[in-house]
Amino acid sequence: MLEELASRLRHSAGILHKQDIQITANGLSETWNRPDILLGDDCAAIPDGDGYLLLAAEGMLPQLIQTDPWFAGWCAVMVNVSDIYSMGGEPIAIVDTLWSQASDSISELLAGMRDAAKAYQVPIVGGHTNCRSPYDALSVAILGRAQKLLTSFHARPHDLLLVVVNMDGQFHPDYPFWNAASKADPAKLRQHLSILPQLANLGLCDTAKDISMGGIIGTLLMLMETSHCGAVLNLDQIPLPPDVSLERWLISFPSYAFLLSVRPENVAAVQAMFHAQGLVCEAIGEVQADQQIILRSQEQSTIFWDFTQEPLMGLTQMKSHDV
Repeated sequence: MLEELASRLRHSAGILHKQDIQITANGLSETWNRPDILLGDDCAAIPDGDGYLLLAAEGMLPQLIQTDPWFAGWCAVMVNVSDIYSMGGEPIAIVDTLWSQASDSISELLAGMRDAAKAYQVPIVGGHTNCRSPYDALSVAILGRAQKLLTSFHARPHDLLLVVVNMDGQFHPDYPFWNAASKADPAKLRQHLSILPQLANLGLCDTAKDISMGGIIGTLLMLMETSHCGAVLNLDQIPLPPDVSLERWLISFPSYAFLLSVRPENVAAVQAMFHAQGLVCEAIGEVQADQQIILRSQEQSTIFWDFTQEPLMGLTQMKSHDV
């Protein structure tokens, strides 16, 4: 039943983790002294000359570092690169912060970072290293630049929601991660990502978000909260990889996937750009003025989230970029 699915999704780890953002937002609210730098996007967009500097960071799951260190290193670079492109930018450089229990235990972690930096052609230019730590940990920060932004603040009622994904991948055996990146042709990886800044610069789209650990459902929540909108999500229209259940896919992290909010008159042109590269780009819902997320399947529908009753990240007070 749809309501049972909705209940399980509400309590998924990806959504619970997004709610943790409220703690940091409340604790650091007094440091917000730049009204032109808004919180809630994939990167901080810092006005700079005729464009924007983009700044983001990610921390890796400790258990991933322990069980699959090469992949953890790869992902640390990949997710940051994706955040930059999701905002219409291109990456400039990366720095890392690494803790390990011994110097001879990080070779695979470093190899994964090195391989990803080479594949995405983003230099790792510095950071911090401690090989005498009581634990293993890795975080990576990235700097990029955009001329025109794709943000999380510009979804409008009647926009169509497009999901973009590379279906040429497979699930990691131990984590909800659809890997369409680490074995792919690096030139294609970069070509696929370059579509995002092209969309921004051509004026075909101004609203996008990287689909990350919250999956499609968590990413939709974040996008609608920061845009002060709601949406109807048509579950039957969501494209699925072969033999993958809808529930699993909704909370998975695809390595190349974005959620776009597009004006109806631009949908065909946007889809054509992704389809030309063999990527899936399909309409899965519509933005609405009412601040509720409605799940719909066949003849059933249910309210999944009501932002007027329950915030997700707690950043709904932020206003839109003037871009």
